[in-house]
Amino acid sequence: MSEALLGYVGLGTMGAPMARHLVDWPGGLIVYDVRGTAMSPFAASGVTIAADLAEVAAADLISVAVLNDAQVQAVVTEIARHTAAGTVIAIHSTVADTTVVELAARWEPHGLYVIDAPVSGGAGAAEAGDLATMVGAPRPVYERVKPVFKRWASLVIHAGDPGAATRMKLARNMVTFTAFAAACEALNLAERAGLDLQALGRVVRHTDAITGGPGAIMVRDDMAVLDPGHWLYETFSHTRELGEKDLGLALELGRSLDVDLPLARVALQRLAAGLGVPDTPTNR
Repeated sequence: MSEALLGYVGLGTMGAPMARHLVDWPGGLIVYDVRGTAMSPFAASGVTIAADLAEVAAADLISVAVLNDAQVQAVVTEIARHTAAGTVIAIHSTVADTTVVELAARWEPHGLYVIDAPVSGGAGAAEAGDLATMVGAPRPVYERVKPVFKRWASLVIHAGDPGAATRMKLARNMVTFTAFAAACEALNLAERAGLDLQALGRVVRHTDAITGGPGAIMVRDDMAVLDPGHWLYETFSHTRELGEKDLGLALELGRSLDVDLPLARVALQRLAAGLGVPDTPTNR
C-alpha cells in the first residue's frame, strides 16, 4: 500500500490533524474541503490540493471525515462516480450503521470498497497520532488500509464487515455519555452536600486514570452469567459487593438531602446482572 495515492475529504477538527500525519506518505496525498482556508496549510506542505471531489477520486484509498449522514452519502456517491474499481473509500464520520451498509452494498458490484473506520480519542489524540479506530471491512481490505491508519491511530481494531465498526463506535460512545450523565448526577449530590465540585472532579480523574474507569470491566468474551470457576467470578463478585454497598449509601445520602438519583437507582438494580454475578455466595 506504500505506493498508493491517498485522498482525504473533510479537513475539520478531526480530519485535518489526521490528514497531517499522511503528508509524507510515499505514494502522495491529495486533499479536498469545501473551505479553501482548510486546504491552505496542506498546500504549503506540498500536498496536492483537489479542485473538486472528482480529482480526489484518483486516489487508491480515500478517507471521508465530514459532518453527517447526508454529507457522507453525497461525498461517497460523487467519488464513486469517478473512481476506478479496487478503490477503498473509508468513512471516518460517526453516522448510522445502515448508511455504511447501504453504501457498501450499492458500490460493491462496481468493484469499490466502502468501509467504516470511525475514530475515538478526540482532537488531542488526532494531533498526537494516538487515536483508536474501529474498521468495518472485509479482512483483506482491512489489512490493506491498516498501515495507513497506523499513521494517525495507535490502536487499529478489525470490528467485522462494513457497519460493524460504526456499531462498535456507538457502543463505545454510549459508555462515555452515560458516564457523563452519571457524573452530572454525582455533581448534583455533591453540591447539595456542600462539597467542592472541583475537588471531586480531580479525585475522579485521578482514580479513573489508575483504574481505567468503566473500561476496566469490559474484559469478557460474552455477557452470560459467570460460572464460579470463571477467572473473573471472584473479582466481579467483590465488585458487586462494593458497588451495592456504596450505591446504597449514596442513595441514602440522596434521600437525606432530597436529591433524586435515578441513574444510581438503576445501577443498583442492574449491577449484579450486568457483571454476570446475580447469585454470588454472599448474596444468596
